[in-house]
Amino acid sequence: MRRPDWLVGQLPPAMLQEDFFRRFVEMFQAQADTLMAHADDLEHLADPGLAPPELLPWLASWIGLESVDGAGPPAMQREVLRTAARTLAWRGTPAGLLAMLELFSGAPAVLEDGGGVWREGESPADTAWVVMRVASTGNLTERAFADLVADEVPAHVRAELWVDDRLVWPRQSAPTTAPLSVPQPPTET
Repeated sequence: MRRPDWLVGQLPPAMLQEDFFRRFVEMFQAQADTLMAHADDLEHLADPGLAPPELLPWLASWIGLESVDGAGPPAMQREVLRTAARTLAWRGTPAGLLAMLELFSGAPAVLEDGGGVWREGESPADTAWVVMRVASTGNLTERAFADLVADEVPAHVRAELWVDDRLVWPRQSAPTTAPLSVPQPPTET
């Protein structure tokens, strides 16, 4: 913590007694106080919880997050940024998809995928699929929610997104293969 007279206090004692020198240095101290205050805040600018709302889209751009564009409420933008930064290493995995679904829907989500560990020779033919279920899309439209999900699902994975009991992605008009279903575990014989 700096003293209020940090710059003036550095004058030699003889100059401190002269009113002219004291007032002259106080002008520079007033300007320097502004610069020092900005320097003191620098370490907090990269913190999503403390950064000014205007900087949130810029911070999001550091991790390639386009959904933080300054349009939503700052509290939601901060939460999206924190969650995305925390789960970036898990992007495209079931854990990362689940975190993203729950963040944007605002409620628990269910995720079923074809991944797993099987004994040699017992793996199913198709493991590259995921079925995601949410009760609602939170503050987003179904289209915007589906677009976010589409950005998170790996390109080689077939996916379905269900909101309540409606299939919203892939859209019904898109050509699809047979509906995805959860494979049953192999039976012991």
